[in-house]
Amino acid sequence: MSDNWIVANLQNAFETWNDKLTEIWALVTTSPQEFRDGAIWHIVENINGGLQAIGYALLILFFAMGIFRSTASFRDFQRPEYALKHFIRFVAAKAAITYALDIMVVIYKICAGVVEEIAGSLGGIGGATVTLPGAIETAIDEAGFWASIPLWLVTILGSLFITVMAFIMIMTVYGRFFKIYLYTALAPVPLSSFGGEGTSQMGLTFVKSYVGVCLEGAIVILACIIFSAFASSYTPSPDTGITTVTMVWKYIGETIFNMLVLVGLIKGADRIVKEMLGV
Repeated sequence: MSDNWIVANLQNAFETWNDKLTEIWALVTTSPQEFRDGAIWHIVENINGGLQAIGYALLILFFAMGIFRSTASFRDFQRPEYALKHFIRFVAAKAAITYALDIMVVIYKICAGVVEEIAGSLGGIGGATVTLPGAIETAIDEAGFWASIPLWLVTILGSLFITVMAFIMIMTVYGRFFKIYLYTALAPVPLSSFGGEGTSQMGLTFVKSYVGVCLEGAIVILACIIFSAFASSYTPSPDTGITTVTMVWKYIGETIFNMLVLVGLIKGADRIVKEMLGV
């Protein structure tokens, strides 16, 4: 770390950005069971098991509603195919409630396979990291006292903006991770809607939404790949032919623009997935 406060301020901001990128990579490639040594997952399992009783009660309600809605007369009950259809629906819905946790884990593993395949093609997050060029560091060190005053303002604003973007980015990814826990914990309740033909759309929407949340990890990884390619093809270079303040301001502005590309893609991951799945 440089002894110059201005340089150290920029280096700290870039280090925060790089640390959050590394954290994002680790978070997306970590399963819910492994996160925080499984402490949160243990709570999710208990809630999921506790809600099964409510799921069974709702299953009976939705099943009865489905029968009364689809039955024109009591003669329909005398038709074997009619009774068999509703019996199969009831058994399938009951199995979905009983094994709700296992179903959610299987869906996550399938989506995680997609994420791992995409992540394997990138190999790491190194291409998306940001460092301060030596030319700018030298120019700041050589700046006089009066020239350093506007540099303080420029670097403070730039560092603050970069730090805020880094935290917005990591909070978005954490939000996706905690949504997986919420969906898994509450799964028995919406899955019980499969017991009735008229209410099954609720369960279908729930499953599609959960798949979308799991696939947000793939969008995040793809966003990192796109950002890495974008950053490597266009790396801001300091213009030594202008004043130090202008050079630093121009470099920070171009760097922030590149960062906004990644932040925008990660923030829009849920919207992209919803449009893909039609949720």
